[in-house]
This record gives sequence, C-alpha cells and structure tokens, in this order.
Amino acid sequence: MLFAFTGFFVCLFFLFMIQIDDTLVSLDVIERYFICDLSHCKGACCIEGDSGAPLEDSELAKLQKVLPYVWNDLSPKAQEVIDRQGVAYIDEEGDTVTSIVNGKDCVFTCYDGDGTCKCAIEKAYREGRVDFYKPVSCHLYPIRVTQYRDFRAVNLHRWDVCKAAEILGKKEKLPVYKFLKEPLIRKFGKEWYDALEQCAQEWSKQKNM
Repeated sequence: MLFAFTGFFVCLFFLFMIQIDDTLVSLDVIERYFICDLSHCKGACCIEGDSGAPLEDSELAKLQKVLPYVWNDLSPKAQEVIDRQGVAYIDEEGDTVTSIVNGKDCVFTCYDGDGTCKCAIEKAYREGRVDFYKPVSCHLYPIRVTQYRDFRAVNLHRWDVCKAAEILGKKEKLPVYKFLKEPLIRKFGKEWYDALEQCAQEWSKQKNM
C-alpha cells in the first residue's frame, strides 16, 4: 500500500483501487479512456439495462417537479407508465430507480429525428425550461457509485454499448475521470475531485518509476 497527501485528503493506493476519504475508486476510472460517441451508440445506455436510473433521495421530488415541463416530450407509452406507477419504482435490489417502458427505455427518454435517444430532462434544462439537469447517476455514467455501510465504491461500468466511447477516448487520450469532471464535482465536491486528480498524477509517476 502506498499513500500521498493531496491537501484536503490522504490518498491511499491499493492493488486495484484508490481510497480518498470514504470512497474507494477503481483504477479504471483514472487509467481508462472515454468520450461518449452518440453517433455510434445512439444513446443506448438510456434504453438497455435491467432497471431504471438509480435516484438519490432528493431527486424523486425534483423529477416530479420537472414532469409538467417535459411531459409533451415523452412518448405516449411513457406517459401511460407514469400515470400508472409514477416517475420511479423500487427495483429488485431495493433501489429507487426511474420508471421504464417495456422493461427498457427510461420514461424520460426522447428521440431525435435520426433515432438517437436523449434525456428529455436534459433537453429541457438546456432550453432553460427547468433548473434540474438530470439524475446524478445518469450524469456520472459510465461511472457507478454504490453506497455501502462504511464507504462508497466508485467503479467504471464497461459493456459493448460503450465500446465506441472507449475507442474515441483512447484516440483523444481523455481519461474517464477528466471526461466526467463536471458530474464528479457535482457528486463529491471540488476538493474531492482535486484530490482524485492529484492521486491520478501520483499514480502515473509511481507506475513509471
């Protein structure tokens, strides 16, 4: 185990992860590359999967608040699901997640003319109609954060859907944590992100020694 001081946090290096405060960060987050490539994936991460997007406790009320402003952007089937069970449900793992249509699409998806799936909430935010960007779990993707009793695990979810994003990220040499700087700061704060950045730099030095 190695360690480094980052100003506000102590960074501990283990075999496959970094510890910053109460978070364990997979080395994939700093070593792998990623840039979303919608031209290839068409937003499949909002469609494929076993359940909806995980929600934080405060986000359920925010979704209900923005619902009237995005309602007309949602599909008729999504509107039916929301009328029947609301904007969220409890999945098999006991987590609160966004409702989905036919076991696939998040109810807040909408489609461009070329068939690209996008988030109706993000669309409304960019158009100035709402002040909520979208659930932080969506903003962070492909990073997934899992809360345990004593720590939070920060892992990179890898699957075929995002292969093009990994290829593009590697071509541009943009690490996952830099691509997701904004949502990581949103989730953990600027000081935590600065510590992660310093840890990444220190890890690179140690690997090259």
